[in-house]
Amino acid sequence: MNLFLRYLKSRSGLILLFFSFALIFALTFWLYRLPLAAIFYPAMLCALVGFVCICRDYVGVRRRHDILSGFRGMDDVLPESRDIEDADYRAIIRLLEEQRREAITRTESEMQAMVDYYTLWAHEIKTPIASMRLRLQNEDTPEARSLLTDLGRIERYVEMVLTYLRLEGDGSDYVIRECDLDSILRPVFKQFAGEFIGRRLKLDYSPAETRVLTDEKWLAFVVEQVLSNALKYTPSGTISVSLEAPATLCIRDTGVGIAPEDLPRVFEQSYTGLAGRTDKRASGIGLYLCKRVCDTLGHRISIDSAPGDGTIVRIDLSHRELPVE
Repeated sequence: MNLFLRYLKSRSGLILLFFSFALIFALTFWLYRLPLAAIFYPAMLCALVGFVCICRDYVGVRRRHDILSGFRGMDDVLPESRDIEDADYRAIIRLLEEQRREAITRTESEMQAMVDYYTLWAHEIKTPIASMRLRLQNEDTPEARSLLTDLGRIERYVEMVLTYLRLEGDGSDYVIRECDLDSILRPVFKQFAGEFIGRRLKLDYSPAETRVLTDEKWLAFVVEQVLSNALKYTPSGTISVSLEAPATLCIRDTGVGIAPEDLPRVFEQSYTGLAGRTDKRASGIGLYLCKRVCDTLGHRISIDSAPGDGTIVRIDLSHRELPVE
């Protein structure tokens, strides 16, 4: 009964319109001294037809209401409903909003649990890595040098995981200040020294002798990733590091190069390109992280390459409007 009354309220405008038309006809007949019976019977017939139409419409509304009334919930941010269907759709929207919030909360909880696990794993794995490095440093054999090179690669992968987690998190540990570029580059070169020697690759390094506004730890990470890629895809030849005016760090290699169709997408997450599909070790994460870090530091990173002609990575370290600490 309550639903029927709500329905009549929602259709009150049409009902009033019908009675208004009937009243207009009755008033017109009365003014012209015509018998009112001439309008009474047509009005009754119209009312009967209208009542049948209202009943059919009410049955349809009741059916839709029964279907939609199973959905309840949500908050009260929606405007007040004016009829039955508005109220039903409002109830559905409330339920969908509640389900969306529950899904977001569940996803965030699962993501945080995953981040906590991998962060813990990355920190814990550093202990056995450091132990192995200490043991291998006391040996000077080809096998020990090879193992140290592989261990260094493992350390870079672990650092890549930590960097990814930091970038995806809310916090940051950026410390922007003026740094000596050579003091950032030399430890990175030392880290790769064993791999250069073992693979008989030449490192051509011209001291930059300049100071740049950056975060030395994060810039070192970017250079590590670029050098790692250069070593991975340079079977023989030279990798050179130099500074172009005014403050652009250039890392060139004589490797296999990058296909033209891959160049526009090399900074996309998980995109490996033709070379990456050939080398199953490629993850497509390194250059993506480099781009993320450079964007945060206010640096521009770009790549020029051609198949068989090697690759040039340029990192523009020109002054940006950054907070100095």
